[in-house]
Amino acid sequence: MARKLVIVESPAKAKKIGGYLGDDYVVDASVGHIRDLPNPSELPADMKKGPYGKFAVNIDDGFDPYYVVASSKKKKVAELKRLLKDSDELYLATDEDREGEAIAWHLLEVLKPKVPVKRMVFHEITKDAIQRAANNTRDLDERLVDAQETRRVLDRLYGYEVSPVLWRKIRRGLSAGRVQSVTTRMVVERERERMAFRAASYWDVEGEFAAGGGTSQAFAAKLTGLDGSRVATGRDFDDRGNLKSDKVVHLDAAQATAIAESVAAAVASVSSVQEKPYTRRPSAPFTTSTLQQEAGRKLRMSSKAAMSVAQRLYENGYITYMRTDSITLSESAIRAARNQARDLYGADYVPDQPRRYQGKVKNAQEAHEAIRPAGDSFRTPAQVAGELRGEEFALYELIWKRTVASQMADARGSTATVKLAVPIADSGVAQTSEFTASGTVITFRGFLAAYEEGRDVERNASDDAERRLPKLAEGVAVDVLRAEAEGHQTSPPPRYTEATLVKAMEEMGIGRPSTYASIVGTIQDRGYVGKRGTALIPTWTAFAVIRLLEEHFPSLVDYDFTASMEEGLDRIAAGDEGRVEWLTRFYFGDGNDRAPGLPVTSPDATDGLQEMVERLPDIDARAISTIDIGDGIVVRVGRYGPYVEEVVPDGVDPSTGEVTADSAEAPKSRRATITDDIAPDEMTPERARELLLAADDDGRVLGQDPETGREIIARAGRYGPYVTEVLPAPPEPPAPADGAKTKRAKKIAGPKPRTASLFKDMDLATVDLATALKLLSLPRVVGTVTEGEGEDAKQVEITAQNGRYGPYLKKGTDSRSLASEQQLFDITLEEAQAIYAEPKRRGRAAQPPLKELGNDPVSEKPVVIKDGRFGPYVTDGETNATLRRGDDPASITPERGFELLAEKRAKGPTTRKRAAKKTTKKAVAKKTTAKKSTAKKASAG
Repeated sequence: MARKLVIVESPAKAKKIGGYLGDDYVVDASVGHIRDLPNPSELPADMKKGPYGKFAVNIDDGFDPYYVVASSKKKKVAELKRLLKDSDELYLATDEDREGEAIAWHLLEVLKPKVPVKRMVFHEITKDAIQRAANNTRDLDERLVDAQETRRVLDRLYGYEVSPVLWRKIRRGLSAGRVQSVTTRMVVERERERMAFRAASYWDVEGEFAAGGGTSQAFAAKLTGLDGSRVATGRDFDDRGNLKSDKVVHLDAAQATAIAESVAAAVASVSSVQEKPYTRRPSAPFTTSTLQQEAGRKLRMSSKAAMSVAQRLYENGYITYMRTDSITLSESAIRAARNQARDLYGADYVPDQPRRYQGKVKNAQEAHEAIRPAGDSFRTPAQVAGELRGEEFALYELIWKRTVASQMADARGSTATVKLAVPIADSGVAQTSEFTASGTVITFRGFLAAYEEGRDVERNASDDAERRLPKLAEGVAVDVLRAEAEGHQTSPPPRYTEATLVKAMEEMGIGRPSTYASIVGTIQDRGYVGKRGTALIPTWTAFAVIRLLEEHFPSLVDYDFTASMEEGLDRIAAGDEGRVEWLTRFYFGDGNDRAPGLPVTSPDATDGLQEMVERLPDIDARAISTIDIGDGIVVRVGRYGPYVEEVVPDGVDPSTGEVTADSAEAPKSRRATITDDIAPDEMTPERARELLLAADDDGRVLGQDPETGREIIARAGRYGPYVTEVLPAPPEPPAPADGAKTKRAKKIAGPKPRTASLFKDMDLATVDLATALKLLSLPRVVGTVTEGEGEDAKQVEITAQNGRYGPYLKKGTDSRSLASEQQLFDITLEEAQAIYAEPKRRGRAAQPPLKELGNDPVSEKPVVIKDGRFGPYVTDGETNATLRRGDDPASITPERGFELLAEKRAKGPTTRKRAAKKTTKKAVAKKTTAKKSTAKKASAG
């Protein structure tokens, strides 16, 4: 019997598929890509000065890439070659997207099989699907391989040309990327809008009305018009706080109060009643983008965590392929969804005709079906409850609900709008007012019985909650039960969350399903974006990077240009454009003659990436890294982080701005470090001056130490507030004798000043001399105890000290943690001996939780915030997740805590690898050159 080798990407998938195929199949995993472009420094010595030396890509010979087998994959490649020797056929069963097709091609190039090769593709891992795929193979799709290789080369050229500019002008270690930089720009631009935003105040009036003199059918309505003119609401103001139109009435507090008082004493009448049918259709089945968005809204999962959980569900046969921008369902899936909806909710909940969805995304490539439960009949959440737990169960249930609901009937009902006319003759503002109330009543829930899509926070969103209004007719008198004036302020544009950022990327055509999660994760890992709760906040480094790119590489961070690059890759995948011509146009520009068949365009043709870099002007690094926040104060991005700076002319009091003395000296500047908890839109001139005053180099003088006579000051330092003493200046070194050779004077090392950090509950602005002296007295000798007996007995001191991980006692080499910093001053010798009498615990003593957050939606266990050795962390008893920068234990929300736990679960347990022993024998590098062959390709047998 013929022996067939099947190669997939992951071991989990290999194990599952192996159980569905017969004994004549051997299934193994490549564990992802086996080859990639090396770093130029890793090239063989004879190639470093050649055409491949700069990028590991020969840009002058068709952008030919130089691939090497990763050192971590050499053992795996050897194992696959051994299995292939004993096989009669090779099945390449990687995912049916660009990456999967490229993995298959690299396997083909490295393994060089001499047996028939077949490309096996499937979108779900079920027995029927796998057996169908094994019997219906195809050839390798070279167009998809070309598209993936083009993207890989494109990213290499982009990163290796632009990133060094960032290193030279901003800071070493920064990176630029084709999608990464554009996504960062989106977050930065939103923060710029928030920084420029100026709030506007406006007032309105809300009244409570009832017909027939009773309160049983009372309803609320808002003031919407005065004498025929509309009353201004939040959406009528721009981001500078100005009205967009002069045709609306802008009420202030006095006017609104006067109207409310007049309305409360009046009698209203119904001026119009409108009732319209209400219909709501179900959402389409999940794509990669919508799955990440909904998992973020409903399950508090990050994009990365959602995709990690979805990957496990796919590999274990629970859902179809999870990287797709298609919203279509197969006929068998449509039948399965309709049957389950009918069985669970009744025939009335299933429309007569199946629903078929058409996506708005051009060239929906990747997999060709939406994300849905696997199989020709779906397993309900109850049926998989014994197999799936936690996040896996929650995500499967979400996918199942969305899929079934997509084939259910519309929700139906009616929406009523009632307008009331109220005379306000005594208000002095207008003669008549109009109040409006709306209500929607759902009479048939339809798909809402199974699933309702979540919504992101919207700016100036109206309240469209379901509510019933009483039956009213025009001309009916209505009593006014109450009327109250309400003040409001406009709100800035909401920050992106991971869900809304992915949605915006998809709408702009930036990135593709397989890249959304990795890009959102990358901009956070690279230090360009942080999180506060679920909101994404750019760092000051991101501001500097984006400013440099906008000024000197504008096309590379242009949204339309980036989207056009994605479309270009789609055209290559469809076979409508060649990879060499496309890369030539990108790197060398439109007006070149290097690409065969490319027309020479006009003299003002777009420059290529190479020309952009070669023609860069002299960039002012200081100006690029400077952000003006007003009033002569700027934020600068320095080598060691961001800081705020104010230039103060000599002779001017920095705290008041008053001139104190005439001086012709050059102005001096004051600087202060910006801590991570301050978002860019919060860095106002007023906040900056607070930091500058706190970080004054001279500090705040607290007084003199009565014992030493030295001055004690309080300062704000890089690692927090502290107190210290001022030592006298060291003596000057002696001057050299006449005629003697001048040598560099050695610095005379003097005593170091005593320094102590403030306790967590102390404030730099209010700390006094007595407290400072107590801090400087640490470590404190608590007392002396006798250790040993007889001749071996000795006296040992017990001291109370404040260390990196908190307060503790020390007796010789034996340390014990203290519960609070105050114990450093208060603990007695007897109390210290009692602590040492207890058995030594591993780690810190158990402490009460800092905050309780409620039950986790996944584990259903209580979640608390605790203070650990390495800082505060969130835990449900099973999973621990350290709080990130900007997460305040006192104000952290339950949703943020659940999100951190979800991310930690998705990463799985941390394993430590043993360091390999170094050997003195130098390994001989073996050349593993394997260029892409365009003349000969392996084909299906």
